[in-house]
Amino acid sequence: MLKEERFDHILKELKSSNKVFFEGLAKDLQVSEDTIRRDIELLSKSGLLVKVRGGAINPSVNPLSFQDRTDLFSDAKKVIALKAQQLLKSVRTVFMDGGTTTLAVAASLPVQSELRVITNNMALIPMLSNHEHVEIIVLGGMYNRLTKTNLGVQTALEAQKYQADLYLMGTCAIDSDRGITAAIHEDGEIKKIYMKAAVKTAVLANHEKLGTVDFFNVAELSSIDTLITDLPSNDARLNPYRSFDLEIL
Repeated sequence: MLKEERFDHILKELKSSNKVFFEGLAKDLQVSEDTIRRDIELLSKSGLLVKVRGGAINPSVNPLSFQDRTDLFSDAKKVIALKAQQLLKSVRTVFMDGGTTTLAVAASLPVQSELRVITNNMALIPMLSNHEHVEIIVLGGMYNRLTKTNLGVQTALEAQKYQADLYLMGTCAIDSDRGITAAIHEDGEIKKIYMKAAVKTAVLANHEKLGTVDFFNVAELSSIDTLITDLPSNDARLNPYRSFDLEIL
């Protein structure tokens, strides 16, 4: 059984009964208790549950906890958000742009995360405001009600002032031949600025966006570092992207 499938089972059991045990999960999933302990450890570090002796319980009630927001995001976005936590552990400053997948990443952040988030995504602010160790820098500009982001010349000028360790890019479309494209010109321009100013760029894309193309060119695949999808990393649908020098999560 794939790791992602075990995670999904553990979280579903936790939602149903509020507490899970190593022994019961190991029997259900036909794996060793050591495997379950490692899974619980990873889920705990991502803020999805709280480890206790012999198992795990739901996290304390928190308006920004992942479990409280579970119905707001699709299963695909939850998987991507969980995978993205691996990259956030070792960075200090991160660019985050628009899109509901980016919101899912913010919702899954452990409460004690220490980050500096630079963003034009206005919807991220309430998601992050109760994380006392997350510094939020909001870029100004013309507010786009459709995307809930600030865009335009002012946004671009402000974005150029900053550097970041990581850019988590919410993606409109990605194709192995045509690269990354955007549906809104101004959004695409901001993405280009973020990429140029970030040490690493990770693209967040669920499987429905793979093999799709929009009208505004953002970047070639050779210019990104990581592709994060909701698919298992050995899924055949990712084969067209394996020839590029990028990490696939």
